[in-house]
Amino acid sequence: MTDEYEPLEGLDDTRDHGGVLGTADPAYEPGRRRRRRSLRSCLAVLVALAIVVGGFYFVVTWGIDKVRDQFGSAEDYPGPGRGNVTYQVVSGATAGSIGRDLKSAGVVASVDAFVEAANASPDWSKLQAGYFALKKEMAAADVVGILVDPANMVTDRVTIPEGLRVVDTVAILAKKTKYKKADFNKVLDKPDSLGLPDYADGNPEGYLFPATYDFGPDATPESMLKAMVTRWQQAADDADLEDAAAALGYTPAELMTVASLVQAEGRGDDMPKIARVIYNRVENPDNGLTNGLLQVDASVNYALGRSTIAVLTQAEIDSVADSPYNTYKQAGLPPTPIEAPGDDAIAAAAHPADGSWLFYVTVNLKTGKTKFTDDYQEFLGFKQELQEYCATQSDRC
Repeated sequence: MTDEYEPLEGLDDTRDHGGVLGTADPAYEPGRRRRRRSLRSCLAVLVALAIVVGGFYFVVTWGIDKVRDQFGSAEDYPGPGRGNVTYQVVSGATAGSIGRDLKSAGVVASVDAFVEAANASPDWSKLQAGYFALKKEMAAADVVGILVDPANMVTDRVTIPEGLRVVDTVAILAKKTKYKKADFNKVLDKPDSLGLPDYADGNPEGYLFPATYDFGPDATPESMLKAMVTRWQQAADDADLEDAAAALGYTPAELMTVASLVQAEGRGDDMPKIARVIYNRVENPDNGLTNGLLQVDASVNYALGRSTIAVLTQAEIDSVADSPYNTYKQAGLPPTPIEAPGDDAIAAAAHPADGSWLFYVTVNLKTGKTKFTDDYQEFLGFKQELQEYCATQSDRC
C-alpha cells in the first residue's frame, strides 16, 4: 500500500493555497457567480412585472375614461358667460353642426352638451334661421333657450311693398337700417355685383323684389340689394319667365315691363286680364280704337317722377309728351319696368288670361273692382262710373 493518490478528474492537482480547492485565483469567492445570475433574473422579472402592471393600469384607466364618456355628463359651462358673440343659424342647420360652430367660437364647452340640451328642448323644432346675440362660456341649455325664441333674433326687418320704384325702395332701406341713401345709391351706380340678368342692362328698376327681409347685423348695402335681386330670380323661375316670354313672342325684359304695368294697374284675379289687355293693344295696333297706345296712367306718372295717382289731367300728360314712358303719346311698351312687380304680377304677365278686351277701368278704387270690355262705348260708360265714384271719394282719386 502506498500514500500516493490520483487527483479527481476535472480538478487541478493543487496544494494548499489558503484552503481554496480547485482554483489558482486567490480572489475567487465561492457562490459569487451564482448570485450575479440570480440578480439579473430578478431584475428581468421586475421589469416584466412593471410592464404588465403598467399595461393593466393603462387598460383600466382607458376603460374608466370610456365609461365616463359614455355614461357621465358632457362637459358644460356653468354660465352665464362673458363678452359678446353674434352667431348666425343658417337654414337647414342641425344641432350637431350648430354645436360644433358654437364650441369653436367658445360659446359652449362641448358639442355633446349642446346636442343634449337641444334634444331636451320642446321648442327645438321651432328653430329659425337668423342672427342671435350670445356670449362666450354659456351653459348649453341657456344657448338653446335663446336660439329657439325668434324674439331674440338680431335683425333689421324691412318690408318692401309691391309696386315701388327703386328710389322708393332705397328710401325705406335707409329708414330701416343703419345706412344712408347714398350708401345704397353708390352700389346701384355700379350694379355688376347684384346679379341682375343680362337683359336688365344694368338697370335695377323692377328687379328689387318686394318682400319682407331679415337683414343680419353684418349686412351691407350690397348684400341687401343682392338679396332682393336673388329673391326676384326665385319669382322669375317660379313663373318660368324666360320660357313664357319666348312662348308669347316677347323678350324677358319686355315681360318684366308688362309685369310692372300689371302691378301698377291691377289686383288679384284681375291681373291676368290686365296683362291680356296690354298684349292685345301691343299686338293689334291697327284695331281702329287704340292705335297701339297703352294709355297706362302709372307709366305717365313714372315719367313725371312720382308715385301712382289714379286720374291724370290732360295738362300732366302733355307735360311729358316726349317721354318714352308716356303711353298716351308713345306707342308700344315703355323701355323698362316702371316699378317692382310681385309674384302675382310676374305670373300674370307670364300667363295672361284669354280674352279680346282692349279696355279696362277700375270703377271702385277702394275695393279694386275693375271692368273689362272690347267695346269703346261700354268703356266710356265705365269711365263715367269712375268719375261718379271720384265725385264722392275725392281723397282716393
